[in-house]
Amino acid sequence: MTASVARAQQAPAADGQAAGEAAQVPSEADEPAIVVTGFRESLSSAIGMKRREIASIDAIKAEDIAEFPDLNLAESLQRIPGVAISRVNGEGRNISVRGLGPEYTRVRINGMEAIGTTGGTDNSGGVNRGRGFDFNIFSSDLFNSLAVRKTATADVEEGSLGATVDLTIARPFDYKKSTATFSVQGSYNDLSRKVKPRLSGLLTTTNDAGTFGVLMSLAYEERSLKEEGANITRWTYGGFGITKDTAGNPIASSGGFNAASTLPGYTIAQINNTDANTGLFHPRIPGLVSYDINQKRLGGALSLQFRPADSTLISIDGLYSRLDGTRSEAQFQAISFSRSGAGKPQTIIRSGTVDANNNIISGTFDAVDLRVQSRFDKLVTDFYEVTGNLEQKFGDRLKFTGLVGYSKSAFRNPIQTTVTLDAANTNNFYYDFSTRFPTIKPGVDISNPATFTFTNGTSEVRIRPQTVDNAFTTAKGALEWTATDQFKVKAGVDWRRFTYDSTEQRRLQAETVVQTLTADQIAAATTLFSGFGRGLNLPGGTPSAWIVPDLDKFLGLYVQGNPLYAIGGIENATARGSFITVKEEDVGAWGMAEFNLADSGLPVRGDAGVRYVKTKQFSTGYASQGSTISLVGADRSYTRWLPSANLVIDLNDKLMLRLAAAKTLARAGIASLTPGGNLSISGGNRTFSSGNPDLKPTESTNFDVAIEFYPAKGAIYSLALFQKNIGTFVQTLSVGLPFSSLGLPESLLTGTGVLPTDTFIVSQPVNSSGGKLKGFEVNVQQPFSFLPGVLSHFGMLANFTYVGSNIQYLTSANGSTFVTAPLVGLSKYAANATLYYEDSKFSVRGSMAYRSKYLTAVPGTEGNAWNGTNKTVNFDAQVSYTINDHLKLSLEGINLTDTKNDQFVDETNRLNVLTHSGRQINFGAKYTF
Repeated sequence: MTASVARAQQAPAADGQAAGEAAQVPSEADEPAIVVTGFRESLSSAIGMKRREIASIDAIKAEDIAEFPDLNLAESLQRIPGVAISRVNGEGRNISVRGLGPEYTRVRINGMEAIGTTGGTDNSGGVNRGRGFDFNIFSSDLFNSLAVRKTATADVEEGSLGATVDLTIARPFDYKKSTATFSVQGSYNDLSRKVKPRLSGLLTTTNDAGTFGVLMSLAYEERSLKEEGANITRWTYGGFGITKDTAGNPIASSGGFNAASTLPGYTIAQINNTDANTGLFHPRIPGLVSYDINQKRLGGALSLQFRPADSTLISIDGLYSRLDGTRSEAQFQAISFSRSGAGKPQTIIRSGTVDANNNIISGTFDAVDLRVQSRFDKLVTDFYEVTGNLEQKFGDRLKFTGLVGYSKSAFRNPIQTTVTLDAANTNNFYYDFSTRFPTIKPGVDISNPATFTFTNGTSEVRIRPQTVDNAFTTAKGALEWTATDQFKVKAGVDWRRFTYDSTEQRRLQAETVVQTLTADQIAAATTLFSGFGRGLNLPGGTPSAWIVPDLDKFLGLYVQGNPLYAIGGIENATARGSFITVKEEDVGAWGMAEFNLADSGLPVRGDAGVRYVKTKQFSTGYASQGSTISLVGADRSYTRWLPSANLVIDLNDKLMLRLAAAKTLARAGIASLTPGGNLSISGGNRTFSSGNPDLKPTESTNFDVAIEFYPAKGAIYSLALFQKNIGTFVQTLSVGLPFSSLGLPESLLTGTGVLPTDTFIVSQPVNSSGGKLKGFEVNVQQPFSFLPGVLSHFGMLANFTYVGSNIQYLTSANGSTFVTAPLVGLSKYAANATLYYEDSKFSVRGSMAYRSKYLTAVPGTEGNAWNGTNKTVNFDAQVSYTINDHLKLSLEGINLTDTKNDQFVDETNRLNVLTHSGRQINFGAKYTF
């Protein structure tokens, strides 16, 4: 929690003490609790942990977490070298380590693997159906130790290429005395302009004999925020989607702009060029979006410890967190540019400008179909975990450790409802993308309900409740034999069972099958959305208000009780693809040796071992079998040997060299293993995604070397170099194909208005040949205690990471063509810096986090080379004042520069998404007694 006491850690080596000697201090279980007070001391404690470990580990300790101005664990972890985060609604959601994304990063909570799932906006990845961990489930107040393991050891379970992240709650034996701490804060977002509460508390006590202790902690917070901006839904070229007759001639009505279109210097054939390499590109769905988000996050932890004898320690830990929120969405879109048939083929270019990258960067258009829509989501995640740990010593040389545990993440999206209104063939629509935030002028009055219709066959009512469940059951045990003071042997076995289950419901009728409404009926169920664009410096003419369906009224008047809008699950052909189950069992056995030769005159310590793992997977899904879609299953198994070694050479009492080599493995994404497929038609978006149960795990051979210099207590200067040879990895192959080539029954299109000749984006995960990833980290942490007077209270920490990669991505289903690009999710550069001042009363801290642009999909779709997210720079700050030993006041500012979420497509940086979510200010007090 926000306690000022950290989890017990071994004392860092005293100045002048050899690192080899420091490595021989007793384990945590043998030591009394160590009190860590103050930010500077927490940094020193984390450095002490890093220095003693044989493997490469970076950590954040209790004061470090509680005092950083962070909303959740992801934002705390970004302070660690090599860690970068991605955000949703202005809050950290996933992490990448050394360029490897969340799918390649394993998370353990209190010693056992877990997965947490939440739902995001469509442009932030939507619902997490993979192995990546969504850290926004938890408040950072629930944990007092975060550790990132960057090199592998045989005793740590496989499943990661980038790192294993360990999250640990506080335990009662971590404290020397009974402790109670409470924190109260107000949280203000300057875009939503609302104040919400943040509360936390911790209670712990241990009996006088020190044999039994209990700790309880609780954290509750509410968030109210907005995210607003432009949402373009990618770019495409004029001739995309044009089909040809048997003679090879284009069918004009299938795609491409109207033949009456004029563009200075270009013929209609050039405007509708079907070659993506030379065609003219335009935005698919130029539009504006606003999300109104409200969240409640409740978390609690309970830890019991029992030491019936000096040789026995039993710990039982429980953790619960609930993220409960709603998201209301208002959109204005020009959907003509993404639609074949009655869409783009009717749209006329009246004038326009083409830039040097073949983009129709601005233009005026007639016969444009406009759309406004409202969407409402209720999003709930319940996460809980229970673990039991046993440490049992048999004499002075032999020790047994065991763990059993169960964790579950249950995500529910019980309400996901979207209603659209349409205005067909409007004139004088204008856009201009010559500035990063575009000018979008509708040409008609979109604040007037009479502009829009709600028409059967065109307008939509989407009702899509869905669920995702992840669960882990774990059991493991290990023996440790101290053969001599210099040599240990360890061996163990572990078993994990993982289950995944997802569902979705959709309308039994096509989503465009609606009850046509009159103008008066529309007026009775609409409202004016206004106030859009605060802080965006909207270009002149871009609307700040538009009519949207009032969902409560609309549903109450026209949808509820109407059998036309009934929904179904498995019986619904378009929903079956989301019914996926996966069961995975992993059995591992490992052995390793640890040595420390400092007492023999050699300043060398290290470990070497090997892990054997067997994986069994069984997955189900719905797939096309002739003219029907049926439930099918697929199973597979594989075994791997994973050797690893770490070596530390203590060159002197302040300088050490680390070397490491290992073979690592990360399993394919969960939902990717289904043998089924999923068809989706949403407005102009038409997709078919299928799984691949034969995906091979991603394997890598890793080499690490680091030099670390510890000139004084709390200081470190280090350089780490790493290389990962990725033998194979999983990519998503996306191609544009007509529906008629998918082998699906045409009955799935009934009532949708989509033709069998229409182009669908077809995607499937496949194994590709992989490549190399190379990089380095520079880490500096220095308290300025050597300076005179007030300057001695200052200090700084900074790190920089560079990662480069060249990965081959397939661009054709038969594997005959490919492109070379960086690994998806990899930022070439990442940096963090914090400057702080701390004395007995006053503390000030400012932090910066930088992440360079990264790719999110290779290859891209509709002729774009790739999709990606542009660089981000986030600034945070905190000020606190300690009134006395019990009371502290604090003020925190998060995302002080209101950094934008800027997403792009193609090498030419075509705008895809540009939104912002405002600044967050927290102010409050903490009381300890």
